[in-house]
Amino acid sequence: MDVRLRFKEAQFGLMIHFGLYSLLGGEWKGQRMPYIAEWIQAYFRIPNKEYHELAKAFNPIYFNAEEFTRLAKAAGMKYMVFTSKHHDGFAMFHSKATKFNVVDMTPFGRDIVGELAEACYKHGVKLGLYYSQDIDWSHPHGGGYRYPFLNLEGTTSWTNDWDFPDNESKCYDICYEEKIKPQLKEILTNYGELFLIWFDTPLVISKEKSLELYNMVKHYQPGCLVNSRLGNGIYDYISAGDNEIPIDKDLDVLYESPATLNDSWGFKYYDNNWKSADEVFKTKEHLKRIGANYLLNIGPDHLGRFPAPAIQVLTDLARMNGGVQ
Repeated sequence: MDVRLRFKEAQFGLMIHFGLYSLLGGEWKGQRMPYIAEWIQAYFRIPNKEYHELAKAFNPIYFNAEEFTRLAKAAGMKYMVFTSKHHDGFAMFHSKATKFNVVDMTPFGRDIVGELAEACYKHGVKLGLYYSQDIDWSHPHGGGYRYPFLNLEGTTSWTNDWDFPDNESKCYDICYEEKIKPQLKEILTNYGELFLIWFDTPLVISKEKSLELYNMVKHYQPGCLVNSRLGNGIYDYISAGDNEIPIDKDLDVLYESPATLNDSWGFKYYDNNWKSADEVFKTKEHLKRIGANYLLNIGPDHLGRFPAPAIQVLTDLARMNGGVQ
């Protein structure tokens, strides 16, 4: 089957944002952030020296790739997209490019991407991997440094300018060669067949480098799709803006709407604005009618569990789906 047809037929997917930020749950030293929780390091300008210490406490003993995959499949989800590396630079897989990863730096010591890959293969769920190819707060030359603050209050930077304040001297090419390319090769070659690579926030990456990453994907995994957030107009399918649901147009391109089940992508323990299963089902059916995929996100907590309200929504969707395992 043509990979583009496979994408359209997949239709409904589960996104999972999970990383060191999950430990904090949106709170730092007695303050809660109003923004999405996976941006907590940038919002509170937490030095890497402190933030990286979280790895010593990262031990999600209840993480269960099988359970996540079974819940997703029963709810009618045909693919999964997992955050292999978010903007904080922490790899949720065993990376040789840096020790800042879940196997080498944590008491958990297990390759989470690897376990999800095995579970997805076993249960017939397609696996996609999110990878932050531009922003990386753990690297002195991580991207985003040519752009102003993310929010109007001027508190959240795209780049790590609290540890590395000299933006004028930053060179993304260094981060790209030292970390981005080697890690992309790792995830493309170590975890079996991938359905897609979900890139994000292209800011300083050049068209030449976007094309090089695209060609890397196609070299190692010819059937793997690339989303439009790779940047510079190079993509196989369009990722809409966060929580952007098109209203009334028939789409003649491959299109996906990524959306949160509550308000945050990463776990935020005081975010209880959960959508109901009925709301999710209606959105899914609407997107299906106009030819778009629906990628619904859940952020596990610090112990590796889906929050109870999220499990309830997936369980209710499974009922609507006939409970197919």
